[in-house]
Amino acid sequence: MIGNIYAIAAVAVIGGGLFGFDISSMSAILSIPQYKCYFQSGPIPDDHSQCTGPNASVQGGITAAMPGGSWLGALCSGFISDMFGRKKAIMIGSVIWWVGSTIICASQNVGMLVVGRVINGFCVGICSAQVPVYISELAPPSKRGRLVGAQQWAITWGIMIMFYISYGSSFVDGTAAFRIPWGLQMIPAIALFFAMFFLPESPRWLAHKDRWEEAHAVLTLVHGHGDANAPFVLRELQEIREMVEFEKKNSDVTYLELFKPNMINRTHIGVFTQIWSQLTGMNVMMYYITYVFLMAGQSGNANLVSSSIQYVINVIMTIPALLFIDRWGRRPTLLIGAALMMTWLFANAGILASYGHWAGPNGVDNTPAASWEVRGAASKGVIACSYLFVASYAPTWGPVSWIYPPELYPLRVRGKAVSLATSSNWAFNFALGYFVPPSFVNIKWHTYIIFGVFCLSMFIHVFFMFPETAGKTLEEVVDLFEDPNGIKYVGTPAWKTRISTKRTLMLEHNQYDPAGEAEKGPGYHEESPDRSGSEEIDIKADIKA
Repeated sequence: MIGNIYAIAAVAVIGGGLFGFDISSMSAILSIPQYKCYFQSGPIPDDHSQCTGPNASVQGGITAAMPGGSWLGALCSGFISDMFGRKKAIMIGSVIWWVGSTIICASQNVGMLVVGRVINGFCVGICSAQVPVYISELAPPSKRGRLVGAQQWAITWGIMIMFYISYGSSFVDGTAAFRIPWGLQMIPAIALFFAMFFLPESPRWLAHKDRWEEAHAVLTLVHGHGDANAPFVLRELQEIREMVEFEKKNSDVTYLELFKPNMINRTHIGVFTQIWSQLTGMNVMMYYITYVFLMAGQSGNANLVSSSIQYVINVIMTIPALLFIDRWGRRPTLLIGAALMMTWLFANAGILASYGHWAGPNGVDNTPAASWEVRGAASKGVIACSYLFVASYAPTWGPVSWIYPPELYPLRVRGKAVSLATSSNWAFNFALGYFVPPSFVNIKWHTYIIFGVFCLSMFIHVFFMFPETAGKTLEEVVDLFEDPNGIKYVGTPAWKTRISTKRTLMLEHNQYDPAGEAEKGPGYHEESPDRSGSEEIDIKADIKA
């Protein structure tokens, strides 16, 4: 059994990478004539270069089919995960992906393509909800951010790899141009399924099922390096035990639990983290970037190559978040990301409005969704702002939207709570995937204004309502929301919360003396002078050394 937490995360996040494969297996083939003619809405012209492909509404439906299935998969994932375990839920998702990919690869018409994408989406919903839960329940607090954030990095790698595979396949004649990438996307799911046999189950799920010896063994494997009596292992086990014993009094958990007064604030934060990550417009840029670059004068191979650059930017710019997200904290990262993205969206809207013009009913290059045309220096400005937008999203909202929700909830509801939050991501992904092509046709550059306003709104929301969770154990985050000195049903005000990575690192390296704190009394709280008294430290005195 593998005990290295980085190896565990590297395998598990392949489940997130499947979403990336799906994005570019669609975005890279939208503009090629083989796809356009095969799925043409209406008669196919003799000159295949004149094919317009599915109309805007049909293409929106094809694209939205995957997030539609993901919404259902995310909702079901909580039940699957709580029943069978985090590990087995991911394995079930990978098998579902095999089925969906087979149907997509063999698609004979739009209906068959949509069904396959819905099935694939069901897998993505399960994996995107439960991979962050699985990793967060295994990872030490000081590394949790970078390890869960690796899911976003896997997504960016999946997007980039599949885009170049699809680009290469575009030179193949006939339907093989899109069937090759649609078939190859099955490979990572096969690898994920078999690799998961060598990974441990979540110790918190095992404890929740009263499998304490196995839970202790997993903690020893991952955190104790074989030492079952390592202080950090015993401390983690004791905190899990206390939380499980408390939660046994509330053993019958349903989704309604998430809407009780003491839980609804956490529920709304987790849900809106995922909603706002969609309303940034990033996944729209991923799916429909070829439309944007068509408007900016890039066509044919030049369009695909220019589009691929943003996928490379996405991969590279996610790396700083993986290295430093636990030092930066969640709040500053989200706030800076929202401000930067708002800037580039409004800039793009201004350039298109000032220097562009309507491209006619058939759009640019017979693509109705590319309804606005801009040339010259202004077109370079649109491309630059698009790249800067991706560079702003990649180290901020991209990883944090997966890191943050699993940290918010107590163990008894974590599986269902994260599945609800993730389902909201897919619900909005579905809506936006369907909305954007008709939006480009009908309101044109005003689409950018809409997403810019969303970024302003999320900045305000994060500042007042999203607390800092970096450096805290999952059990300490629960205490933050239940602070008796804070706002009723809210806990410690968000703007007063701070990062506590330094203390957590000391605990993980056994440099912190819990017994010394115990002498001060079980209710003792240490306040750090430079943290406005917002960080409370409560070390239990009854840890067995």
